[in-house]
Amino acid sequence: MKYLFSFIAFGLMLPLTSCIEIIDDLSINEDGTGTFRYTVNLSSSKVKLNSYLALDSLDGKKVPSMEEIKERVNEVVASLRKQDGISNLTIESNYTDFIFKLKMDFNSVANLQAAIKEVAQENSKNRVLDELNHNWLSFGKESLSRSIPHMSIERGKNLSGDEVASLKEGSYTSITRFEQEVDRFDNKNAVLAKNKKAVMVRSDVYSLIQKAQLLDNTIYLKKSDGQN
Repeated sequence: MKYLFSFIAFGLMLPLTSCIEIIDDLSINEDGTGTFRYTVNLSSSKVKLNSYLALDSLDGKKVPSMEEIKERVNEVVASLRKQDGISNLTIESNYTDFIFKLKMDFNSVANLQAAIKEVAQENSKNRVLDELNHNWLSFGKESLSRSIPHMSIERGKNLSGDEVASLKEGSYTSITRFEQEVDRFDNKNAVLAKNKKAVMVRSDVYSLIQKAQLLDNTIYLKKSDGQN
C-alpha cells in the first residue's frame, strides 16, 4: 500500500527526507469484505514541511502551495469514492500538524486493489506505471498474501547522512486483522496479537525504500468449524 501515500499526501510533492509515520491497517471479514485504514503522520516534521512550503522551488522542482496540495488530496479522495466496490470513504486531513487518516470499506480485496491501482493510474499524468502490474493483495478462505509494489524511488538514492538518519526515524507499520484466528505466517519479523486474530509487521522508512520486500507476508488462517 505504500504507493497510496504518494497520492494522499506529500510523496510526490515534497522530499522523502522528513520523519514519516505510516500505518496501513487492513481488516478482513470471513466473506472477504472489510475495512482499510491508512494513516500518514508527518507531525514531527511540520516545521521542516512549513519551511519547504514557503519556497517557490526545491532542487529545481516547483513546490506546490497549500491550496494545491489540498486540491490534489480532494481529487484523489473523490476518485476513490467512484471506484467499484468501495463505500463509506472518509478522510481526516489536518494541515496544521500534517496528519491524514483515510478509511474505506470494500466488497472484496480485489476491489480494494483495483481501486488503488485505478486512482494511481489516473494521477500518473499518462505515465505508464509498470508497478501497477504487480498484485500485492491476494485473499482466499485460508490465507492472505500481502506485498509492496517494487517501485523505484529515485529520491531514496544518494541521500546525505542527515537525510538517512531522518528516514530511519520514520516508520511504516502494516497490520492485518481477521475474524478468525491466525495459524502461522511467513514473515519472520511479523508479530501475532494476543487474541491471535491480527498480525503486524513494522519497518523504518529508509530500510523499506531500500528493500520493499521487508513487509511481504503470507498469513495462514485456522480453519473455521465445519471446514474439512
